[in-house]
Amino acid sequence: MSTHRLYYDDSYLENFDARVLACSPAEPVRGASGMQPAWEVLLDQTAFYPTSGGQPNDLGLLGEAVVLDVRDEEDGIVHIVDREVELGAVKGCVNWPRRFDHMQQHTGQHLLSAMFQERFGLPTVSFHLGAEICTIDLHGGEPGRDHLIGAQRAANKVIFENRPVIVRYGTWEQLARLGARKQVEREGLLRAIEIETADLQPCGGTHVKSTGQIGMILVRGCSKVRQDWRVEFVCGRRAEQLATEDFERERALMGLLGCALDELPAATERLAAERDANFKSLRSALQQLATLWAAQLASTAPSAANGVRIASLVLRGAHPELLLPLATEIAKNERTVALLVLEESGQLVFAQHPSAGKHLGAVLKSVLAAHPGKGGGNKDFVRAKLADPGSSAAVLEIAKSLVAA
Repeated sequence: MSTHRLYYDDSYLENFDARVLACSPAEPVRGASGMQPAWEVLLDQTAFYPTSGGQPNDLGLLGEAVVLDVRDEEDGIVHIVDREVELGAVKGCVNWPRRFDHMQQHTGQHLLSAMFQERFGLPTVSFHLGAEICTIDLHGGEPGRDHLIGAQRAANKVIFENRPVIVRYGTWEQLARLGARKQVEREGLLRAIEIETADLQPCGGTHVKSTGQIGMILVRGCSKVRQDWRVEFVCGRRAEQLATEDFERERALMGLLGCALDELPAATERLAAERDANFKSLRSALQQLATLWAAQLASTAPSAANGVRIASLVLRGAHPELLLPLATEIAKNERTVALLVLEESGQLVFAQHPSAGKHLGAVLKSVLAAHPGKGGGNKDFVRAKLADPGSSAAVLEIAKSLVAA
């Protein structure tokens, strides 16, 4: 038999009475300390919302059993709990803070989606209610800054007007005549959520009673996802929390940069410009150092029995950006191979003049077989990072012996 869904008519129902119709062992589920035993419980009625339509399931208690998951299956709503529950009467208790948060996010999504479609012709094609951030995927042209702020402001205007949010029932044809926003293919009687004069949408989720209880909608960003545009947003307590965190970060930046709030963008731009200029100067200085040092290392590099000169060095305290130009400059010399390792990080660069005739890709493969790490390249140039920087000297010895062979 199907489970009577109490949340359909009363999303605010926190405690309820039900009868346990069946309880059987389920597949173990992952808990805080690893996999744990679980049971499947079927009730005659429930206030627990199962994962569906982008909204996660409720949590709470069935008697003394902790509800770990709630699923919508053919036989009804299945509650996954951490212990066996006796058949017969049971009291259920929904985790209210989680439920109300989901009600705020889901109702806010309806309103935000309606504003994007009504004002900018951007329909919502999917919704996800995450643990921290919610998202909607919009179909159509890229939503610019004006679209994002415009939809947010329009939605918040409806929130501040505290319009009623009501549940309606009807066939799709009946709901369509009333202006339902999105068509569904399901036959028979449908449940829909109406935000007065703003939105009508078929939906089985839990929602607040008036838009004022959404609190506020805060749009956080937009990015391309396949053919659509993913908009990140939060509502209610989440919006308050993130706005507070944003303010605390801004205050910290103001202190570090010694500027007022409205001066932050300009101060940040100046800092970025200084960083770029300093990085250019650093790269130029490192290139000059590499050119001079490479000439010295190449001229003093010993020749192996095969006639290849090997310039090998374990660098200590050097800038990581020096490795590449130094190896490249050394390898400009005929029949010369550069083998460089940075001791602190385990970064390595091997490079050779083509006339040296070695295959550095094969050398690196042998090195990493003895001392694990990640990297790659070709016969004339390879770079990698060792899992254990302490093996830098040993790695260099292996590489030298292979090149000298």
